[in-house]
Amino acid sequence: MQLKIMPKKTPLSAGRVPLILFLCQMISALEVPLDPKLLEDLVQPPTITQQSPKDYIIDPRENIVIQCEAKGKPPPSFSWTRNGTHFDIDKDPLVTMKSDSGTLIINIMSEGKAETYEGIYQCTARNERGAAISNNIVIRPSRSPLWTKEKLEPIILQNGQSLVLPCRPPIGLPPPIIFWMDNSFQRLPQSERVSQGLNGDLYFSNVLPEDTREDYICYARFNHTQTIQQKQPISVKVLSVDELNETIAANLSDTEFYGAKSNRERPPTFLTPEGNASNKEELRGNILSLECIAEGLPTPIIYWIKEDGTLPINRTFYRNFQKTLQIIQVSETDSGNYQCIAKNALGAIHHTISVTVKAAPYWIMEPQNLVLSPGDDGTLICRANGNPKPRISWLSNGVPIEIAPDDPSRKIDGDTVIFTNVQERSSAVYQCNASNEYGYLLANAFVNVLAEPPRILTSANTLYQVIANRPALLDCAFFGSPLPTIEWFKGDKGSALRDDIYILHENGTLEIPVAQKESTGTYTCVARNKLGMAKNEVNLEIKDPTRIIKQPEYAIVQRGSTVSFECKVKHDHTLIPTVTWLKENRELPTDERFTVDKDHLVVADVNDDDGGTYTCVANTTLDSVSASAVLSVVAPTPTPAPIYDVPNPPFDLELTDQLDKSVQLSWTPGDDNNSPITKFIIEYEDAMHEAGLWHHQTEVPGTQTTAQLKLSPYVNYSFRVMAENSLGRSSPSEASEQYLTKAAEPDKNPTTVEGLGSEPDNLVITWKPLSGFESNGPGLQYKVSWRQKDGDDEWTSVVVANVSKYIVSGTPTFVPYLIKVQALNDVGFAPEPAVVMGHSGEDLPMVAPGNVHVTVVNSTLAEVHWDPVPLKSIRGHLQGYRIYYWKAQSSSQRNRRHIEKKILTFQGSKTHGMLPGLEPFSHYTLNVRVVNGKGEGPASPDRGFHTPEGVPSAPSTLKIVNPTLDSLTLEWDPPSHPNGILTEYTLKYQPINSTHELGPLVDLKIPANKTRWTLKNLNFSTRYKFYFYAQTSAGSGSQITEEAVTTVDEGKMAMASRQVDIATQGWFIGLMCAVALLILILLIVCFIRRNKGGKYPVKEKEDAHADPEIQPMKEDDGTFGEYSDAEDHKPLKKGSRTPSDRTVKKEDSDDSLVDYGEGVNGQFNEDGSFIGQYSGKKEKEPAEGNESSEAPSPVNAMNSFV
Repeated sequence: MQLKIMPKKTPLSAGRVPLILFLCQMISALEVPLDPKLLEDLVQPPTITQQSPKDYIIDPRENIVIQCEAKGKPPPSFSWTRNGTHFDIDKDPLVTMKSDSGTLIINIMSEGKAETYEGIYQCTARNERGAAISNNIVIRPSRSPLWTKEKLEPIILQNGQSLVLPCRPPIGLPPPIIFWMDNSFQRLPQSERVSQGLNGDLYFSNVLPEDTREDYICYARFNHTQTIQQKQPISVKVLSVDELNETIAANLSDTEFYGAKSNRERPPTFLTPEGNASNKEELRGNILSLECIAEGLPTPIIYWIKEDGTLPINRTFYRNFQKTLQIIQVSETDSGNYQCIAKNALGAIHHTISVTVKAAPYWIMEPQNLVLSPGDDGTLICRANGNPKPRISWLSNGVPIEIAPDDPSRKIDGDTVIFTNVQERSSAVYQCNASNEYGYLLANAFVNVLAEPPRILTSANTLYQVIANRPALLDCAFFGSPLPTIEWFKGDKGSALRDDIYILHENGTLEIPVAQKESTGTYTCVARNKLGMAKNEVNLEIKDPTRIIKQPEYAIVQRGSTVSFECKVKHDHTLIPTVTWLKENRELPTDERFTVDKDHLVVADVNDDDGGTYTCVANTTLDSVSASAVLSVVAPTPTPAPIYDVPNPPFDLELTDQLDKSVQLSWTPGDDNNSPITKFIIEYEDAMHEAGLWHHQTEVPGTQTTAQLKLSPYVNYSFRVMAENSLGRSSPSEASEQYLTKAAEPDKNPTTVEGLGSEPDNLVITWKPLSGFESNGPGLQYKVSWRQKDGDDEWTSVVVANVSKYIVSGTPTFVPYLIKVQALNDVGFAPEPAVVMGHSGEDLPMVAPGNVHVTVVNSTLAEVHWDPVPLKSIRGHLQGYRIYYWKAQSSSQRNRRHIEKKILTFQGSKTHGMLPGLEPFSHYTLNVRVVNGKGEGPASPDRGFHTPEGVPSAPSTLKIVNPTLDSLTLEWDPPSHPNGILTEYTLKYQPINSTHELGPLVDLKIPANKTRWTLKNLNFSTRYKFYFYAQTSAGSGSQITEEAVTTVDEGKMAMASRQVDIATQGWFIGLMCAVALLILILLIVCFIRRNKGGKYPVKEKEDAHADPEIQPMKEDDGTFGEYSDAEDHKPLKKGSRTPSDRTVKKEDSDDSLVDYGEGVNGQFNEDGSFIGQYSGKKEKEPAEGNESSEAPSPVNAMNSFV
């Protein structure tokens, strides 16, 4: 007999056809296991995995790279169209396509212009199963035009007047960022009185004398090309009353002088926008920016209101001193009339802005890939929304569906493609295009019809080992199309597998709920469909459980004695146990007093610290058991030693004063065994509900022999008493007589009441039932009540037996409910229960996070942003968002192992997160999913990003080989982590004399492709210290150091030996004495001449014999370099303070523009600090360098922007 697993088929009425079509995709589509060998063999239509953005602005100074990557089986071929016609890349020598890819590389750096390749590009990936297409990629080169030359006249105006300084930047692509600065590159201060508008103009509500200056300069920063253009400076002069009167006096009569007040105060008027009303249109998801700037004296204050509603709290921000209102993530509900009000002490005005929010298409349901069997049915659903409503159109293999080859299994119904009785020829890639006047969405979804015979993916002859009386699970992972049926057999003769003994799961797994010894044997899994059959055998072995047949026992020992604990283990003879002893659940102390043999733990010379709980743990590969015992350490027994022990049990228990809810218990204490009784412990047994189980009732002091006990209704009580002293607790006393209390209604309700759905259409109400002791009477039941929290429905109630769960079926998905559970028995009801809130069942989220984009912060850190999904689509408690990200691998790595995906979860409603610990110079891919209590929603489209280069690690090794008299050869291995492309190696070395002083440092640059270098012309028998490190474009890496010695000149040593022999001759000794006498006479003559006024060239000798230990401090990092007096004492020639290239050294100008930037190229930050390209670069030298580079001049830096 065999057991089968068959796909369930249930007949449905015609009235449910729309529901069938909606669910058909989920019901009929096959699940393809993620098995590498299986995926390699299955054919698959192409899928676009990576493409350039729709609006692709390129840098005209770099080669154009248009990305198009796709996967499929067999691997797809690629073709391109440009402006709607075929783009023959073979005819253009500047255009190449990457191998095994559709990515185009247009080489415009050597020749050609970017403008030549402007246009609309589209990529097609095709194999025998269909064709997938990319978005229309619009290629446009970035532009950063110069400012139009204009002559600006100085502006002279009276104190208190309003002023607008126009910027009118050149039109660039993308548009520039505008900011105002002065000649010193300092940001002009802004306030409620002076501010920059959205159009870049600088607005003065009223001017003051301190606004007078000649360098109001508007800058335009073009981020794409990292350039800055500046407008000609504007001169503004504000005349005070006195200055104005002096001007009038010079030109007019004395009767026309102004009074003390410079200008009359006035109510507000708007500088922008003009008139009383204006219109504004914005797209859904963008930032809505509304601006009102007013002039007046005193300076007006701006307020904002929405006429027909309230401003969204969490999405509204005020910028530019409340002159700009911003609403992020704008939606259609934000349409309406917004009013800005300008007010000062003299009056108020208002301006109404009518806002209309339109929407480019966005997905409601994006079509998903379908894998079907021949004869199956399925659907592709494409639903999008927008304002205006987008138009849905379908394509098949990149061809409009109207002119595509006819497929009898296909039917188009608006936003749905219905497939009936598909065949292998029905395989294709379908494109859904949703478009309106504001944009379009394009999605590829393939239909892959597979006819595959069954395959069993579980390894053959897998051995399963299970402990007896535990469940056994035998795997049979399978695949086939159509879906195979699974049958299990036992043994060679096909022993019957009965339904009541075995459980078969839909994934093919056979479960034996309680495995016995007779379950041992060989099991065969057979998979069949109409195309064939496959089978696989697995083996099951049942092992005896591990047991401790001799457990360690409680012990009381005196200090200084020895104690032994026994732990004897019985186990299956095929398993090897390991026995471990623990003290207080931790490892034994590392003390030689503790010894462990096969079955015993022995503790010698016991002290007070050895007291505690000792546990014996026996482990095998399949199970684990443990047993514990307590060691009590007492003082040594005096001579003669009295007997110290726990007390004897109390006796003669008696019940008196028997009432409904109380009784008095009295007893007689037993012998205390030379240790005073500290307390008595009273326990009770409920013979009616829990016979044989004793519970703690109360405790009384050791001097007391009676206790008044509180009782509960409907309990058949028995009591016992135990005595306790410092050595422990006595045995229990004999039980007292029984006492049955009267029944009463419950005085409490169930606790831990919860309402959680186990399925999307139910509500499971659970509670912790009352114990029999708490029931207070016979016939315990529960009244369960529920109703929807937000509805007007009455309570629905049901009375259930003494259970702990009730399931409400047919509920809507994830709806809040009010719940209460009340206890009752034959006597009556418990008090009114508390109301708790629960939710019906959750379902998986329907929508993936949108607008996922990545900002690379540095070489190891990236920031990910995404749009939150609509709350209704979450269909459960929002747990957070989960980012899956992984590093792209080479083909060799992919063959070795699976791609390792990392997961980061961000709790709550966060819409951004940081990815730390990335590897420099790597390509990563990620997607984002929303998570609720049920699980994860669909993944967002994969997004790729690159991390920039980082500095390399130190070279792996550095060895010095082949030392000679005057040369050393260095060999090394490249850095284990280059973190980029190595550009060169730097080798620095210096001699070390016998007193360990360092000589001059020599600096060498070595090409990056070298791993060996020979240094020549070195001093013989000299120790050298080497500093060696690699460099990438990101900077220098860590250095590795080494020391080596050149060999000794044996010829010179022999000569020195011969000289020693000559020195022993008498004639040589006489000659040396004569020479010494002559030198002494010459020294005396020189001394006499000097005392007579002769000059001695001290400065020259000091210069010639400079102290080698005196070395100047390097400017960059504080280390010591080589001492040189030549530069420091040269007089400055005329005109030599500034180098010829118009740069200024850092020590000459502390106010360098380099201080405003980061790294080599100084830049302005988002607040307007400088960003641009300089004429010079500042490179950081390593610690052993001699001098630092010069910083560029601010004057020269600005020449690149004009």
